[in-house]
Amino acid sequence: MVNPLILILFLISGVAAGWLGVDLLPTRMLEQVSNISGLRKVLAGFGGFFGVLGGFFFQILRQRLLAKIRNVPTDLLVSRAIGLILGLLVANLLLAPILLLPLPPEMVFVKPLAAITSNLLFGVLGYNLADIHGRTLLRLFNPNSTEAILISEGILTPASAKILDTSVIIDGRIKGLLECDLIEGKVIIAQTVIDEMQQLADSNNNEKRAKGRRGLKLLTSLRETYGRRLVINSTKYEGAGTDERLLKLTSDTGGILITADYNLAQVAKVKDLKVMNLSELVIALRPEVHPGQQINLKIVREGKEDSQGIGYLDDGTMVVVDGARSAIGQRLQIIVTGALQTPTGRMIFGKAEKGQTPQISNN
Repeated sequence: MVNPLILILFLISGVAAGWLGVDLLPTRMLEQVSNISGLRKVLAGFGGFFGVLGGFFFQILRQRLLAKIRNVPTDLLVSRAIGLILGLLVANLLLAPILLLPLPPEMVFVKPLAAITSNLLFGVLGYNLADIHGRTLLRLFNPNSTEAILISEGILTPASAKILDTSVIIDGRIKGLLECDLIEGKVIIAQTVIDEMQQLADSNNNEKRAKGRRGLKLLTSLRETYGRRLVINSTKYEGAGTDERLLKLTSDTGGILITADYNLAQVAKVKDLKVMNLSELVIALRPEVHPGQQINLKIVREGKEDSQGIGYLDDGTMVVVDGARSAIGQRLQIIVTGALQTPTGRMIFGKAEKGQTPQISNN
C-alpha cells in the first residue's frame, strides 16, 4: 500500500511542478510561445514522467534504509539520531548571523550555499561523534545517575563491551569467567556467531555437531542467568567469514574481542583492536614452576626420546621427564630443570630423582 502511494505522490508533484513551472519561465521566452496551454501540458507530462522515475528511486532508497535500520542496534540508532540533531542545531545557530547580513543582489547565492554547506558539515560531524561516543552522549540525558557521577569524577571508567568468538563459547570456560566476575560490562553475541554454531549443530560430522549443540546450550544457559546483560547483535556485516565480521563489529563498538583463536587474536592486534586471548589468560593464571623445584608427578606415557616419560600437572601442563620411561603408571619425585613457553601453552622439563622407589598410583 505504501509503494503505490509514494508513486502517486511523486506523480502528482511532478505534474504540478511542470504545470506551474510555466509561470516561472522568463517573459521573453513566453512571448515566443503561441500556445501557453499546450506548453503547460507538455511540461506537466515531462514532470509526471520524471516524478514517477524519482518515485522508483525513492522506493529503492527507502527499502535499503529500512533494511539497514532493522540491523542497527537500538542504542546506536538513538545516539546517531541525537548526534545528527545536535549537529544540525549547532549549524543553524552559527548560520543565523550570516542570514541576517545585507548582501548585494549579485551575491544572493551565498546565503543558501552557506546554509547547505554548514548543515551538511555539522550534521555529518555530529553523526560521526555520536557513532564513536554514543554511550557518553546518551549518558548526558541522565546526568544524575550514579554511574554518570562516578565517571565524571574519574572514579569509574565505562566498561567496554565484550564480544565473544565462536571458539570461546564452544570452549565453555567463558561461563566460569562470568561467574567469577572476571569479565564486566555487556556481553555481545554476534548473529554471525549464532549462525556458525547452528551450522555446526546441523553438520553430519558427529564432532562438529556436538560442538555446535554445546555452544547453543551454553548460550541458552547464559541468557537465563544474565538476562539483558547478554546482547544479541543482529547487525549483518559484510565479510568473507565470521572472523572478519567479528573484527568489524569490534571496531564499530570499540569493545574487546574475547577469543581462543590465536590467529584471530593476532589479526585483531595488527588492526589495533582490543582483544583478550583466552589461552593467554589461562597461561597467565597458571602457577609458576622454577628450576630446582620438586614436584610429585604421575608418569602416564612415554616420550619421544628413549628415556623420556610424560606427565601432566593439575592445570594440564605437560611435563617431559628424563629417565622416567620405565616408570609409566607410577608416581615419581621430579626435579624441574627448565620450562618452555609457546603461543599455545607451556612445557616443563625435569628429571627423576636418583635412588627413589617409584610409588604405584591407582589415580
